Amino acid sequence: MEQPSEEKKFKRSLVTSALPYANGPIHIGHLAGVYIPADIYVRFLRMNGEDVIFIGGSDEHGVPITIKALQEGVTPQEIVDRYHTIIKKSFEDFGISFDIYSRTSNKIHHETASQFFRKMYDAGQFIEKVSQQYYDEQTGQFLADRYIIGTCPHCNYEKAYGDQCEKCGTSLNATDLINPVSVLSGNSPVLKDTRHWFLPLDQYEPWLKEWILQGHKDDWKINVYGQCKSWLDQGLQPRAVTRDLNWGVQVPVEGADGKVLYVWFDAPIGYISATRELTPDWEKYWKDPETRMIHFIGKDNIVFHCIIFPSMLKAEGTYILPDNVPAFEFLNLEGDKISTSRNWAVWLHEYLQDFPGKQDVLRYVLTSNAPETKDNDFTWKDFQLKNNSELVAILGNFVNRTMVLTHKFFNGIVPEKGALNEGDKEALNSMSGFPNRIATSLRNFRFRESLAEMMNLARLGNKYLTENEPWKLFPADTERTGTILNISLQICAQLSIVAEPFLPFSADKIRKMLNLAATDWADATRLEWLPAGHQLNPADYVFEKIDDKAIEAQVQRLMDTKKANEAQETPTSPMKPVIEYDDFSKMDIRTGTILEAEKVAKTKKLLRLKIDTGIDVRTVVSGIAEYFEPADIIGKKVSILVNLAPKNLKGIESQGMILMAENPDGKLFFVTPEEGSENGSSIK
Repeated sequence: MEQPSEEKKFKRSLVTSALPYANGPIHIGHLAGVYIPADIYVRFLRMNGEDVIFIGGSDEHGVPITIKALQEGVTPQEIVDRYHTIIKKSFEDFGISFDIYSRTSNKIHHETASQFFRKMYDAGQFIEKVSQQYYDEQTGQFLADRYIIGTCPHCNYEKAYGDQCEKCGTSLNATDLINPVSVLSGNSPVLKDTRHWFLPLDQYEPWLKEWILQGHKDDWKINVYGQCKSWLDQGLQPRAVTRDLNWGVQVPVEGADGKVLYVWFDAPIGYISATRELTPDWEKYWKDPETRMIHFIGKDNIVFHCIIFPSMLKAEGTYILPDNVPAFEFLNLEGDKISTSRNWAVWLHEYLQDFPGKQDVLRYVLTSNAPETKDNDFTWKDFQLKNNSELVAILGNFVNRTMVLTHKFFNGIVPEKGALNEGDKEALNSMSGFPNRIATSLRNFRFRESLAEMMNLARLGNKYLTENEPWKLFPADTERTGTILNISLQICAQLSIVAEPFLPFSADKIRKMLNLAATDWADATRLEWLPAGHQLNPADYVFEKIDDKAIEAQVQRLMDTKKANEAQETPTSPMKPVIEYDDFSKMDIRTGTILEAEKVAKTKKLLRLKIDTGIDVRTVVSGIAEYFEPADIIGKKVSILVNLAPKNLKGIESQGMILMAENPDGKLFFVTPEEGSENGSSIK
């Protein structure tokens, strides 16, 4: 079914957000690239009285789920149950306003995905192909891409996956890996024939070129259009829609035992099944040309939502196609790529614990720094600066001053508006333009621009209040004081409306202080919401400053994570050749105590030690001067090889060798006997 032209006025909107994998919590990259912009857009449409539903859910199939289960020794169902619960609660606490947040392990999803596949299968929309795939002979199963690791042929990283190298970011095929190994058994896999069904994307290429390259050249974002054009220019190939796995939606075809729908085919159908779960009228959102469908995704999902899923919908024949896919780029963290596997992330559920009541601070920072057209970076210092210098000092300061002064001078009652001077008229005239500018930016998916306009309204209020200084006029000129505060209060009221999509918690707080009922966007262009005589509620702070200590704790958490990652990634030296017990038994290792220590002249590495071995007191020259100060190791218990042949080092006869441990990063540690051991005790 063809999509209606963009000039047509739609009756309703269907907004979907990418389904996060239920193998870990939500982090700020997910929020900045998908869920915050989607939520802002949906809240804006609702405020305009539009018929819109917002669909979300957990993607609970696919190899990342099964690998996580394998690592933890639990079932895939236990993994998805755990993380679906965490993700759903995090979204609810953060204020992401889904109409439904579903999951692809639900029965209704399995039914929907099976029916979708079966209809295409019966219509001959797939091709069957036998291809070679890696197979683990010990476990008796075919290996998905993420079940295989090996050396990346591009950067020589030794733990690259069969579909991508996480170090250099290159996309791979499993057969590209050097020395591939099964993560299930540790054995080298073999290639074996297997049968799968493929979606012949090459057959849809002419239609896709017309639909995307001609139909959406002017209205899709440049990054989305450019990536689609690149794929189409390279030429599309048939893509498998099934896999050899035991976790997922079973392929509803006879003779397909042990095969499930490929997650990229299965997951977007989750939008349909969630809508079916939400309402019996689901078809009007999916099959009526009067509906506008919009996908919010990250750039790594562009090909699936702009080429593959539309081809599936086109092949099925009864569904509408997406009208827009406003994909975002990636958000980095403190200059490094966010990574779930490396724990390099700011997790939403942890943020909500560490910064209670500050949902809007994170919403504001991530929107103001949204990776709309290029990758951007989140830093904790910038987070603190934007809160303290913008939310607190501009928006919060203006609202608080206006409220406090009104309570102080007029007992919290909105004063009369008297004669207007040119400054008053200019402020009111400026106010009138903000709602339309913000709305235009939002309808064109320019979220940073629209947020900046909202803050410019707060700047206008601050500037107006500061320049007119009502605190200097009262009580000598009560009428003028009242006019200034009346206009300032109207700006506060307008802010409570236009801030709603971006900062819903703060907008609600401002409205409660103003004793103002929730209003829709059409009211935003009014210049008076609060009539003279209207009673305000007590003043309160909208935002609070975030101190250095809170930020330092977050930075330290990341530094601890980085150290742990570096320690894990540093390779341990390989084991030396095997020796016989008789070789080991020839070594006489005793406990001893360092009595004296001094640096050997004209050397950087050597210390001259006098050690009580329990047998005698002897001199040992040791290359540890770069790691220890002589005064710090006097009295230190050591393990010493006493029957090592003497050796002359810098004119000093060394009579033995102390035992040291070396970390992968080269740091040395003494192999220290337990307290209480006597000098001369044998170490066996």
